Amino acid sequence: MIPIADPQVGEEARERVADVLESGHLADGPEVRQFEAEFADFCGTEHAVATSNGTTALHAAFEALDVGDGDTVVTSPFSFVASANAVRLAGATPVFADVDPETFTLDPDAVEAAVRKHDADAVLAVHLYGLPAHLDELEDIAAAHDLALVEDAAQAHGATYDGQRVGSFGDAACFSFYPTKNMTTGEGGMITTDRRDVAERAASYVNHGRPVGEETGYDHVRVGHNFRMTSLAAAIGLAQLERLPEFNEVRRANAAYLSDRLESADVATPVEPDDRRHVYHQYTVRTDDRAGLREHLEAEGVGTGVYYPTPIHEQPAYDHVDPSVPVAERLADQALSLPVHPGLAEEEVRTIATAVTNYE
Repeated sequence: MIPIADPQVGEEARERVADVLESGHLADGPEVRQFEAEFADFCGTEHAVATSNGTTALHAAFEALDVGDGDTVVTSPFSFVASANAVRLAGATPVFADVDPETFTLDPDAVEAAVRKHDADAVLAVHLYGLPAHLDELEDIAAAHDLALVEDAAQAHGATYDGQRVGSFGDAACFSFYPTKNMTTGEGGMITTDRRDVAERAASYVNHGRPVGEETGYDHVRVGHNFRMTSLAAAIGLAQLERLPEFNEVRRANAAYLSDRLESADVATPVEPDDRRHVYHQYTVRTDDRAGLREHLEAEGVGTGVYYPTPIHEQPAYDHVDPSVPVAERLADQALSLPVHPGLAEEEVRTIATAVTNYE
């Protein structure tokens, strides 16, 4: 079976992990500070704060931005549930705006309407599947209404909007390094920002509220949490970051081949607007016969994924909300992701394309 994901962890990462094990400094050591600095440089931001995973990155970012009790955050219902959960964990209330049927990311007009209706305090823009959201329009909305703008870039490492890497827009951005992402640390997350105050509050929050620069000790200037990244994870991340441009180029090449071959297939292939560079965390097509196509592909030895079969507002944990988001609900019934990861051999990419085009 051709897998939907296949993390590529090479010898360089193993050697870096071995060095950390030898040092005995396994938690929040110098590798974490180095990874923060190199990831900030990669994104083009002044600061980066490493965390234990992408969800804690989002949670800590909202805490650092003082988005909490009594506040509302407009976000997408078509995302992994962590996007909305982090808002709630910070004490705020997520409200859902519909998405663009072509990009699967927030529809700016729907965001504007939701901001006005709910007197919102922030917008959380999800860069779904590796494609940046409509950042120009969302920045304009945030500026016009004096809102915080946070990027959920968990699936978009290295993607660009107007030539600028995601992670460098708005007030803060959050990344995930889960094993299936474009780069991994096993588990891990990162907050990027140009705001020193946000970076310092986030760094304090993820380390039990200690003052920044005091990794140990028993002075706690605010209530915080233990959301720290381990040195072992950072060691893997440093090696993965070096390979991220290569990984992304392979993903883009695989996606280009699939899109070319699937022109005649009965599926809608992903879009890449001229102002954006997609990094294809997922290669997601739309089809009105998802169950049939998925069963056919499985029989042909091709793994698939459905991200996400249930919009967040239809999850049991969110049964108290009832937004009007028909596009998101339709996409949840149509979206099917095909393997696009850099572990694919050329023959496997051809097999995927052939299997889809042969389905009738």
